[in-house]
Amino acid sequence: MRKTVTSGSHLEELIGFSRACRVGNYISFSGTAPINNGETLHIGDIYHQTKYSLELSIAAIEEAGGNVKNVIRPRIMLTDISR
Repeated sequence: MRKTVTSGSHLEELIGFSRACRVGNYISFSGTAPINNGETLHIGDIYHQTKYSLELSIAAIEEAGGNVKNVIRPRIMLTDISR
């Protein structure tokens, strides 16, 4: 069984990514940023950007049939894109 969770980005098909993908009992999720309808949210506010990104990740995990309580190793990369 394979289930793909889309972010709705027009780039998904073009470059081949999705918000999350479930194969059997495993769910992978990645590439979540504080973007809504093509607009970056909470510019200059790292707390709210991180919170929004985590909320998107949790929603994708749940849409794929998972539960955040079963996440064993999330990786978060924070960066200053101007550098």
